[in-house]
This record gives sequence, C-alpha cells and structure tokens, in this order.
Amino acid sequence: METGTIIAFVERFSSKQRSAVPYGWHTAIFFSVVALVFSLAFTPEGLGHIPPKSPVQPSVLFEGEELVYNVRYGFIDLGQVKIVTKEKVHSNNSTVYSTQAIIQSYSGIPFVDLHAIYESLVDTVGFSRQFVARTKEGESWRFARYRFQYDQGRVVMELSGRDTLIEQRDTVLLDIPYHDGLSIFFYARDQLFSGRKMAIPTFVKEEKVKTYIDFKNERSSVETDFIDYPVDVVGFDGTAGFVGVYGLTGDFEGWFSNDEARVPIKAKMKVIVGSVTLELVSWKRPGWQPPRGSEN
Repeated sequence: METGTIIAFVERFSSKQRSAVPYGWHTAIFFSVVALVFSLAFTPEGLGHIPPKSPVQPSVLFEGEELVYNVRYGFIDLGQVKIVTKEKVHSNNSTVYSTQAIIQSYSGIPFVDLHAIYESLVDTVGFSRQFVARTKEGESWRFARYRFQYDQGRVVMELSGRDTLIEQRDTVLLDIPYHDGLSIFFYARDQLFSGRKMAIPTFVKEEKVKTYIDFKNERSSVETDFIDYPVDVVGFDGTAGFVGVYGLTGDFEGWFSNDEARVPIKAKMKVIVGSVTLELVSWKRPGWQPPRGSEN
C-alpha cells in the first residue's frame, strides 16, 4: 500500500468524524482486540444460548496485569493501547475489579493526535458496573460516564465536551446487563474456549448495539513483530453491529494465547482500504510468557 494512499485515507476520516462522537477510533479499536462476547437473552437464528452466569476465571481478571499493544495501519504505526487490571475493590455492595485502558497516538503521525483514558468497574461475572471515558480534543477532554444500575433497569449517562463539567444527562432503559468497551475485553478472554457463536449486547457511544462472534476454538500459531517466536493461540472472528470512524467496518479477527491467561496476542479489523492490526508489545504478569507455537 502506497504512503499517499494511507495519508489520504487517514485525512479523509480525521477531525470531522472524530469530533462527532465522545470517543472515536479507540472505541472501534477495542472491538478488534476483544471478542465482544456476551448475550443473555437475544439469540438470533443459528446462534446458541450462552451458559448460565458464572464467575470470570481469576486467570483472566488478574490484579496487577499490564498489557501494551501496538496499533498499525498498513505499514504505519499509529499508536499504543495499554490495558491494566488494577485491583479488586468493593463498590455498592458488589465486588468489582478496577480496570483501565490508556490509548495514545504516536507523535508525528499526520492527522492523528489521539489521547484517551477508559476506566471500567467490572464485576466478578464480567459485566460493567461503571464506565468512564476521557478523550482529549485540543486543550480540553471530552468526558462520558455510564452508571449501570441493573437493579433499576437502566444506565445513567453523564456527558461533556469540556473536561468533567457535565453538559448532558440522560437515561437508557436496560432489560439485561451490558458490557462496555473495556469490560468485554475480559469477558472475551473468559469465553475463549467456549466453542460458541454468540450475539453480544454492548453499550457503546450512548447506544445499545449487538455484536456477533464465533468462538471457533481453532488452535494455530501466529507471528508478530514483537515476539521472537510463533505463539500458540486460539482464534475467533466476528462482526460488530456498527460502523466506526476511520472506515472501520465492524469485521474483526483475534488470536488469544492458548493457556489459562488467554492474553490477546494479535487482532485485525477491516477498514475501507486494508485493515488495522494490533499486536502485543509488552506485558507485566508474574510467571507468564506467551506460549510457544509451532514453527511451521
């Protein structure tokens, strides 16, 4: 792919579309790196019901884990995504895990200057209890907070275009629990070996959307630019039920480590021209290394 084509593509989907939503390419990026997995009630033809609610495996919600990913379009590295499982806390009579994602574009990339922070309180079953997104726009930070109040069947939203000065409050009714753009990262890992096709209710950009994923439980080996040997992985693919900015079409593939940690190693998501690729760059998790795959 020629440099001119890439720059023209990035320019085409730059500031106008990015300002149209509280958070842009990083929301879609997460849908490529995670499996987007969970459905309680909606089961279209051909899709199986998910198993009853059960706690997420401790190997998935692992306190102190840090994972860093490189984001690439064509041969241009756009930025990094860092995902941290901080600690287990008690909030509103529930046990939740405090998690965070930090998204930053690299300096010097034409038309791309993105900085965002996600924070999610994930309960022991994998659902979101609270989600906060902060996205830098010029000298200010756009802000969104979702408070999932399942006992009252609703999510309360607080939105702002200027730091944390709330400019809009709204409520959306919920009849089932939902995932946000970060909590699904962990539930996807938990469901990696399920072998199921699922329809996933996810709350993104102030809307209830659905994403479909096929956990095929297909084992293979993948190579990356940041790990010096093939990694033993389990793959899946799916389609997000929305079109993201920068031409992200919703179709994605992912490969997670074939072990109890189920760490995302690599992911791809289609765009109008080519695809965006994420690869694991570094990690902090005591005792863990990417499992070695076949050399063939």
